[in-house]
Formats: sequence, structure tokens, C-alpha cells
Amino acid sequence: MLTFPRIHCIVPGIFYIVSGLVYNPDISFFCEFIMIGIFDSGVGGMTVAKAVEQLLPQYRIAYFGDLARTPYGSKSPETIIAYARQNTEFLLDQGARIIIVACNTVASVASEILQQEFSVPIFEVISPAVGKAVTTSRSGRIGVIGTRATIKSGVYEKKILAKQPGYTVYSQACPLLVPLVEEGWLNKRETKMILRRYLQPLRLRQVDTFVLGCTHYPLLKELIQARIGKRVAIIDSSEVVAESLALFLKNNPAIEQQLERNGESHYYVSDVTDAAVDIARKVFGRPIKLEKVASDIFNRSHLS
Repeated sequence: MLTFPRIHCIVPGIFYIVSGLVYNPDISFFCEFIMIGIFDSGVGGMTVAKAVEQLLPQYRIAYFGDLARTPYGSKSPETIIAYARQNTEFLLDQGARIIIVACNTVASVASEILQQEFSVPIFEVISPAVGKAVTTSRSGRIGVIGTRATIKSGVYEKKILAKQPGYTVYSQACPLLVPLVEEGWLNKRETKMILRRYLQPLRLRQVDTFVLGCTHYPLLKELIQARIGKRVAIIDSSEVVAESLALFLKNNPAIEQQLERNGESHYYVSDVTDAAVDIARKVFGRPIKLEKVASDIFNRSHLS
């Protein structure tokens, strides 16, 4: 059983709003060490961790994948918010002082609440992907796929139209894709058939830009590209959020200088499965040690 000491920090009560982060240059993080925290409902967020590792290899990462409670997309907003709070608190306990919400479902439902309740920079994957999609599209016809919760929230359409009112957004919920990825069915015939059925309506809409509105979906990027069309630009939120973080650190050296360098990253999960171990190896191109957290780590429930 793992136990995790809380790393005490003095952090001023400043709220950070990503995509226009509000930053106080006088802020100081008095911590034993500072890491970049990333969480997701399962293994999909590893694509974000990989993108951050590639772009910012000198920094330590604390990743948490909530495999025991995945998928989040079928959960109620109240449950998603509760899980998001618990995941954030867990990563803060490990020494993270920058949080990336690497789950579109959480970002669509709970990111503003997290930004209000936690006085650390909190990044989410939706805003950077929206910005990239808007500047990439030539026709103004953008497709979005995501979980039921993400698509039902309408967050992509709202944010895209806020930037470009004349654009048209076509959205498709794909509830079966996350379970297929979590099972490691990345190249199965059944996965290809389901993808074809999900993507055909969007292909008929002749979109020229296509947003992967779930961090699990980059693991299916090649299959998606083949079925949506080779000329369609695919926006991978894992890549653009890593770029957003890199820009933030460049513009905020007081925070960047306090990130520990060249240390060991940790990949925590609430359950360890053979499929998760295999997917982690495929994402990172090397074996990754998945550290299972104690089953009672989330007894500090926000559900009540």
C-alpha cells in the first residue's frame, strides 16, 4: 500500500484562468519540490503526458489515471466534478503545482470550478484545441468528436462560435471509443467498424478541420484520419495543450524556475490492468511503471 505525504506550500489566493491566464508576478511557491500534474479518467491522458515530456523533457511529471472509475463520459456532472476535485487534491499531495486537466469530459464540466477552488495554474485541453481549430480551418466547417458529456455540454461549439460566429460546428458523441481504447482494441475490426459509423455523418458534412475532443482519441488517430479523409486537418488536444504550457512557462519564469528538473516522473493509477500497461508502453515507446494508489485514497469524498 502506498502512502503519500502532503507537500506543504504557501500559495497566494490567485486564481488562474487558462487561455488568458491571470498571473501575479509576485507569486512564490515555497515547496520541497514542484511537479507538473496531469490527470485523466484513464489511459488517454498519457498522450498529454507524452506530449509534455517531448516538448519539456527537463521537468518532472505526476500523472494520475483513474482507471477504476473510467469512463467519465457517462457520469453525471455532479460525479464528474467530485472526481475532478479528488484527482486535483491527489496530485497536489504529490507535489504538483501546475495541473493539466487531460480529460475533455472534466474540462467541459468542471474546469471553471477547479480554477475557482484551487490557487494553482490549471490548464484544460479544450481552449487550446479550439484556438488551433479556428486558425486552421479554411472553410469554417469544423467537426468535433467526444464523449457524451463533452458533446452534450456544447462547449466546443460555444467556444468556436465565440471566436468565429460565422463558422459551423458539427459534433458527434462517440461513447464506445473510450472503452475500446481502455481495452487496448486499437486496431481491431470492431473498432474500425464503429469508427466508420461514427465518422460517416461528419465526412458527409465536408468538414476541413476535425477536433479530437477526447485525449483517448489520439491513440486512434491513424484510423480516424483514414476514415474522415486525408485532406482533413486533425487537431490533437494533447499536442496543443503542451504547447500552451510551454508558452506559459516561458512567459512566467518565476514559476518555471521552481519546477524540479531531471528527476523521476510518476505515473499513478487507481487500478492496474494488462491493457493499461500495454497502452502506456505504446504511448511512450518504453515500459512505464504504473503505481497503483491505495484504494482508500479518495475517502475524502466530495459526493456528499
